[in-house]
Amino acid sequence: MGSVVRMPKGTNTINIRAQPFQAGGVSSSGQSPGERCKFVPPKYNPGETAIERGSSESLKIIMEGKTRIIDAWMQHPTPGFSQHPMFESLRRWTRGAALSSDLSLDATIRTMNEGGVRTGLISAWWGPQGPLIENDEVASFVRAYPDRFIGIASVDLYRPMDAVRELRRCVRQLGFRGLRIIPWLWNLPPDDRRYYPLYAECVELGVPFCLQVGHTGPLCPSEPGRPIPYLDHVALEFPELTIVAGHIGYPWTAEMISLATKYPNVHIDTSAYKCSRYPRELTDYLRGHGRKKVLFGSNYPMLMPADCLRDLASLGLDDEATRMFLYENAERVFSLTST
Repeated sequence: MGSVVRMPKGTNTINIRAQPFQAGGVSSSGQSPGERCKFVPPKYNPGETAIERGSSESLKIIMEGKTRIIDAWMQHPTPGFSQHPMFESLRRWTRGAALSSDLSLDATIRTMNEGGVRTGLISAWWGPQGPLIENDEVASFVRAYPDRFIGIASVDLYRPMDAVRELRRCVRQLGFRGLRIIPWLWNLPPDDRRYYPLYAECVELGVPFCLQVGHTGPLCPSEPGRPIPYLDHVALEFPELTIVAGHIGYPWTAEMISLATKYPNVHIDTSAYKCSRYPRELTDYLRGHGRKKVLFGSNYPMLMPADCLRDLASLGLDDEATRMFLYENAERVFSLTST
């Protein structure tokens, strides 16, 4: 690729090509920040079996680090976020592997490198009790590693006008590329009136609205995550709004696919699911007419990108579908550039 697509109004172009960070300073390991943030692809082992290595040429290219995977849903686990009691069920499911106590940015970068991820869309979190990961914290992560992270904002749904102003600040001043609200966190489906000023502002700013769809991992009601009727209403009333629905919508994945098929601006990201756990209907959609509508996501730190992609070959994607899934769709949807 190499073309520049439409950018959010009032912001500068972001180049997602990974380059060493040039700021000074040396870590205790003797590495400069630039050395620590540089993309280091996972090793390609010719002795692996075909299914481990991947049967198509595109999968070999991924393992050799010649592609630019974009992770559409990541969080850097700050202490307030990772230790929150609501994530206890996730810790139980993952036997404590999720939400590691190693909270350094270097650890997150290492995890990205291990999974072949060059660029992470890293999100703030805001709930009824306030921010769990503040927008300014996310901005500091992006400043530390500007060639590896892109910020996604979150705001206070209970104060709609303050929320609109904060979103505007995040996009215009901090260079963020989207807004994420977690409906189950608020127990408010996305067609609630409090979202609507934010939808209008997303359209004006030219950035996507991102949300979770499907059942909840934490012990909260799942109903706000049902795609139909709630997200269906939003897409009908805001046809210009770009929507990225994360976590595949399970157990209502067929509903989510129907919305992504019905509406040109509705997309799905695969965060919180490994390739080995994609429902059959999602795999068929990825291989066929939905190849332009699905983005890769991990939901790090709940899942590691490398674990999510380990069984990528089993999906049976051709080279075009693989490129679209791993980075081209994200570049287009989030108005990024590629070089």
